[in-house]
Amino acid sequence: MKTFTTALLLLATFAAATADDWPQWGGPQHDIVWRETGIVETLPDGLLPRVWSTPVGEGYSGPAVADGRVYLTDRIHEDSSERVLCVDAETGKEIWKKQYPARYTVSYPAGPRATPVIDEGRVFTIGAVGHMFCFDAKTGDEIWKTEFQQDFGTKLPIWGMAASPLVDGNKLITLVGGTDGALVVAFDKATGKEIWRALNDEMIGYAPPVIYEFGGRRQLIIWHPTAISSLDPETGAVIWEVPWQIKAGLTIPMPRKIGDQLFVTAFYNGPTMLKVSSDSAEIVWKGKSDNEVETDGLHSIMPTPWVTDQNIFGVCSYGQLRGLDTSTGERLWETLDATGSGRWWNAFIIPHEDRFFLHNEQGDLITAKLTAKGYEETSRAKLIEPTRKVQRRMTIWSHPAFAMKSVFARNDKELVRVSLAK
Repeated sequence: MKTFTTALLLLATFAAATADDWPQWGGPQHDIVWRETGIVETLPDGLLPRVWSTPVGEGYSGPAVADGRVYLTDRIHEDSSERVLCVDAETGKEIWKKQYPARYTVSYPAGPRATPVIDEGRVFTIGAVGHMFCFDAKTGDEIWKTEFQQDFGTKLPIWGMAASPLVDGNKLITLVGGTDGALVVAFDKATGKEIWRALNDEMIGYAPPVIYEFGGRRQLIIWHPTAISSLDPETGAVIWEVPWQIKAGLTIPMPRKIGDQLFVTAFYNGPTMLKVSSDSAEIVWKGKSDNEVETDGLHSIMPTPWVTDQNIFGVCSYGQLRGLDTSTGERLWETLDATGSGRWWNAFIIPHEDRFFLHNEQGDLITAKLTAKGYEETSRAKLIEPTRKVQRRMTIWSHPAFAMKSVFARNDKELVRVSLAK
């Protein structure tokens, strides 16, 4: 009996250890896909029952989950400070926290924007006004830090620093927006020492760096307000650039790769599809509308769309969930059923097996089928209450994390875990 009990404990430990984490914005593969199995087919009506809830401060940043812990950044408005929080993923109890002064001079001054990144026992965070830290993930001890405004001469974009950093080998690559060719900087992730810097763009932008392979060559894609740029991730050398002036610097959704093509979408300027080779890129098609009201394709403000060989699914500027033809950009259908109608209306789209989870800004969690024919909702429940007033409505603009067969979500008051296991 003792041997049998020990075996069960080992099996449980192994199962917990092999459950997927969500250690960065976009999940384990940085592509915003949830790959865990054993997840409920439909959601129950009403408020989803919590495994736990723990109080937090203001913030737009999403949670990151790794090694049985959840990491989040928030803001304590009264103290003009930001915090990095670490809580137990099983209980929600605080393990450690770090607080530092951060005087906000940005628009929408309601907390940090960038999701933490956990890698090899370290957690990397970027605050809204450019404080970047590397902490020991277990203890919270500071390993290294830099302040973009002070150390790189960064002039903050209107809505602050929002792009989460990207780990690539020994490098931590992130938007900095510094002077002297430091729009993007690669740091040694262990020491914080600068490895290389590249590009100039005073507006900086908000889209996270991403690495794709085109023509057999790894390329670091930096979509910033004056161009879509491809860099050699090892050196920062420019491989190719496609100039594109983006109104108000609103480069936000992460560029999406499909085959040898790259898709981007902006709130004012609309969508563009590029064909990319190992050393060049050219425009395949472009949206015809150049304003956010009368839109022909997809004018996304925050959510990253999902792109397949046949279709593009995304949320347009006034809340329209749309399906496009990938080859032409032609709009096939639209609906407001998953969202609502209003400027900057938002819903995050997360593929899971043969369906999608959608988390809209009203705090609803939805399961649905998205096809060339349209939107088919299969269930809907309340995940978390919206707490931030925007355009006369209450919103939540924080991307959830999907890990441990659960969803982790935050607003300006609480961080919650909800089990979605069968």
